[in-house]
Amino acid sequence: MKNKEAISESIFSPKRYLLWLVIILAIFILDYAVKRWVIYSVSIFQVINVTSYFDLVRLHNEGAAFSFLSNASGWQRWFFIIVGSVAIVWFLIWLKDAIKQGNYLLAIALTMIIGGALGNTCDRIIYGYVVDYLSFYYQDWRYPAFNVADTFITLGAMFFILNEVKEFRLKS
Repeated sequence: MKNKEAISESIFSPKRYLLWLVIILAIFILDYAVKRWVIYSVSIFQVINVTSYFDLVRLHNEGAAFSFLSNASGWQRWFFIIVGSVAIVWFLIWLKDAIKQGNYLLAIALTMIIGGALGNTCDRIIYGYVVDYLSFYYQDWRYPAFNVADTFITLGAMFFILNEVKEFRLKS
């Protein structure tokens, strides 16, 4: 019985939580570093053709996903900072519970979402907008520009859905 308790304690030790926080920090640093490179290397609205379906383009998004509320009068900056900050804290609490329960698929999802949300929320605090720069297209079709933080949020949402499907199947 003591071996089982020792294993349980090592899995849920503070060092174990630290690993997840380091991953969140790594996602944030990657996002921040790429955005800084874009800010210093690419002029606003400049398009750098990389392939026949991908461009680097520097855009400033004052809204949310797909530029939602980007034309508002400025209040949206503070609204999105508050929403982002509350979401980060809520997901961190949820992450602690997921780790404690041994649900690592959910922990991966939450870690990616937190890292991305942290990156975009910090953009809003520092610049007043989110820096987007990845632009994919095919002929006349264009997907809205996005960034590394958005990519991790999307991947995290996909892992979250996978976890929900897994949980649903376990209950069935």
